[in-house]
Amino acid sequence: MIELVSAERCIACDKCVEVCPTDVFERGPRGIPLLARQEDCQTCFLCEANCPVDALFVSPLTRPVPEDPAVRDEAGLAGRGLLGSYRREIGWGEGRTPGALRAVGPSLGPATGGGTAPPITS
Repeated sequence: MIELVSAERCIACDKCVEVCPTDVFERGPRGIPLLARQEDCQTCFLCEANCPVDALFVSPLTRPVPEDPAVRDEAGLAGRGLLGSYRREIGWGEGRTPGALRAVGPSLGPATGGGTAPPITS
């Protein structure tokens, strides 16, 4: 669930507002998004993934954490590398390796240029 919008880092680009499927944000003073409907957050991480300056923290929990100052402590989150950590893990942003290039899985073998799909067996 979205827990923090850093007013210090935010550049008021509105990308988080635009991508949020549940309309969690409202435009606040100086254009900085406010968490107007936090309880509607689906923990989809789209806002954090699209923030170009890592100004958001989305907790992996699906409910707001009442009375837990650690999830709203900007300096603490930044110090632990959690601001924008989802975006970093998927490799979005300048100088980052896309997550798909770091994925671990079975070797698919060399690519063939034939353009035909393997036969379907049942």
